[in-house]
Parts: sequence; structure tokens; C-alpha cells
Amino acid sequence: MLLTYITAGFGVGLLVGMTGVGGGSLMTPLLTLLFGVSPTVAVGTDLAFASITKGAGTITHRLNGTVDWAIVRRLCLGALPAAFVATLGLRHFGALDAGIGQLIRYSIAGSVMLTVVALLFRKRMLAWMHAKPSRQLQGNSLVTATVVSGAVLGVLVTVSSIGAGAIGATLLVMLYPKLTPAEVAGTDIAYAVPLTAIAALGHWWLGSIDWTLLLTLLIGSLPGITLGSMLARKVPERFLRTLLALALTGVAAKLIY
Repeated sequence: MLLTYITAGFGVGLLVGMTGVGGGSLMTPLLTLLFGVSPTVAVGTDLAFASITKGAGTITHRLNGTVDWAIVRRLCLGALPAAFVATLGLRHFGALDAGIGQLIRYSIAGSVMLTVVALLFRKRMLAWMHAKPSRQLQGNSLVTATVVSGAVLGVLVTVSSIGAGAIGATLLVMLYPKLTPAEVAGTDIAYAVPLTAIAALGHWWLGSIDWTLLLTLLIGSLPGITLGSMLARKVPERFLRTLLALALTGVAAKLIY
């Protein structure tokens, strides 16, 4: 079974390296559907997984100067308190309760579908924003929208472990269309580190992290991400994102039905 988890970690790492999509939208449904891990444990383990892998990514982006720390602070201002409150909510209602587990299962499905929308329509959203610059937020309105977006992502990530990747990046593109792709990726990864770390600590407090599972996933994912990054330029991005969107749609349908 350990070899199966390592293989799964490698596969997810490979896809993340090639597409740039957050591992939560792939790993959490995989653990829930294929390996029978309870939704709450799948979320908690994936959050710990994400905090470690995104931490390594942040170091690289910081060295390359592709992190906008002002935006990171605004996102964290909303995301971190929201993650804390969401953790308390899970604690109060019973994170390991069967009913809460089913609710988390539905939230995972919803987050997966939001990821699909982000994958398929991100370029169109960006084109629309550039075509209508007068509708772009400025000043205090932009700061407020960023903080609120962080709060929404904080709840979404804590409950489902999904949202910090494709959804977060899409929100950054909509709010800050002048950011370069590298800056979007770096900023998205940087704010997700404290968010996933706090959410993971919350799930550790709830007792919903499988540490053996986490270790085996990391063993597989690190070489997978490296190989995927090397292959990224050789495989058409549009093909990969379309294939991934179709697969995630099927995952969401399976989670619901």
C-alpha cells in the first residue's frame, strides 16, 4: 500500500509540475475516491503536504524576485483569520463526524468545479479585464477586495484543501492584471504557505492528519514535480489543462453521486 501512495504522489507531482495547478485539486479527490481515506483526513493530510511543497516553491520565487509581498500581506490578512475560524467551526461541529465528512465531500466537489472554471476560462477573464480597464479596482476598493478574496480562500482551503492554486491564481489575475505570470505564480504560492500551514495545524489539532501517508506522498511527489517541470515545455499547455479539466469534472461528479 505504501508503494501505491508513493506512486500516487509521483503522479500528482508530475501533473502539478507540468500544469502548475495546485496539488489539492488532484490529491484530495484521489485519496478520497481511490484509496478510501475519509474526507477530513484527506483534507488534513493534503494541507500538510501543500505547506511543505509550497514552502520550497516560495524560496525559489523569492530568490527570483517574483513575489509581490504587499499583495501577500493583504491576502493573509483575510485568509489566516478565516482559516482559524473555519478550524474552530470544524472542531465545534465535529470534523470526524460522518455528517461533517459528507459536507466536506461536497465542498471538495464544489472546489474542484471552481478549479475547472479557473482552468478553462482564465485567459478569457484576463482578456476581458484588459479590454475594460475602467472596471479594474483601484486604491482602497482593491485592498478590500483582496482581503475579502483571502478570507474566502481561507475558508475554502481549510474545509476542502482546494483553492489556493488555480482559484487563487485566477483571483490574482482578475484583481491585479498587470502582474506577470511569474509574479502571479510566486505571489499565489507565497501567501498559500502560511495559509496551508495554519490550516494543517488546525487539522493536526483535530487529529485529521495521517503522518505516514504524508511522508509517502512527499517521497513520490518531489521527483514527480522535478520531472514534470522538465517536461512542461514539451507538452502543449492547452492540451494538458483541457485534459485535466475533463478529469476533474468527472471527479466532482463522482464525489457528489
